[in-house]
Amino acid sequence: MFHLRPIQAKDNAAIAQIIRHVSKEFGLAPESGFAVADPILDNLFQVYDAAHAAYWVVVDENDQVFGGGGLSPLQGDNSILEIQKMYFLPELRGLGFAKKILENAFIFAQENGYKSCYLETTKELWQAVKLYEKLGFVHLDKPKGHTGHSHACEIWMLKQL
Repeated sequence: MFHLRPIQAKDNAAIAQIIRHVSKEFGLAPESGFAVADPILDNLFQVYDAAHAAYWVVVDENDQVFGGGGLSPLQGDNSILEIQKMYFLPELRGLGFAKKILENAFIFAQENGYKSCYLETTKELWQAVKLYEKLGFVHLDKPKGHTGHSHACEIWMLKQL
């Protein structure tokens, strides 16, 4: 049985390994500017242990991490929260945890006075794009803020809360 909980310092290595594994699985190369290249990848607890930021992991009954996702203020536009680093191992996919994390993110954003959530992704993650659309994200013509993903993420989406 899986469940969500906030990230803890002990989760850093596991979630970094999951992000690297899933990125490789989908061909999201570090040299292309995807999240797998972020210098913060090995310290996500410390990054998300900040005001206006949150990260949740999905764990089993033994507290083993199988995926996660979070949000923090968008660099370059602190009025928007950016959905970030949402990756899941294959055995977790299709069980609704991406939707649960996004619902948590929307509640967190509203409780902290934000009016919208933003994300960047790629066509290789088309299943995620379908979920984002279903949950009310709309496609944008150009990126917002300064995510550092350069040309890697060609899909930009925003949800008004």
